[in-house]
Amino acid sequence: MIRLERLRWWQIASLMPIEHDLFGSEQWSAGTFWSELAEYASRHYLAAVESSDAESGGVLVGYGGLSTYGPDSYIQTLGVRRDRQGAGVGRALLTALVDEADRRKVTTIALEVRADNRVAQRLYAEHGFEPIGRRKAYYQPSGTDAVVMVRRAS
Repeated sequence: MIRLERLRWWQIASLMPIEHDLFGSEQWSAGTFWSELAEYASRHYLAAVESSDAESGGVLVGYGGLSTYGPDSYIQTLGVRRDRQGAGVGRALLTALVDEADRRKVTTIALEVRADNRVAQRLYAEHGFEPIGRRKAYYQPSGTDAVVMVRRAS
């Protein structure tokens, strides 16, 4: 069973191995996550926690974050442990982040996604995101391009 909850500072240590596995040398640092969580008013970070029973504290299997400034929101990050990919965890996180942006009455939600990550691009497209551009060599040190995608309020 997966539940989504507000990401807390004590979960950063649990998400760092996932972050490293998914993003390698392009990963965020623990300090970056600390800084993001400190911006409580403009940020909304979620943890996807899997538990086998109601008594278990659970295991963090995914996370995602949203920043909002005025009418615009930005998906900061979204990551799901490899052995839980394809099980709907990323979809649940993205849906919850989009719902939060809608609750905040934003007009656009933007994100960057690796140009070589077709699975993520399809997920974003299913949630109404459309590609609007490309950032050459955005991800460093690999030099991988990013596709910029935007979802506009309906």
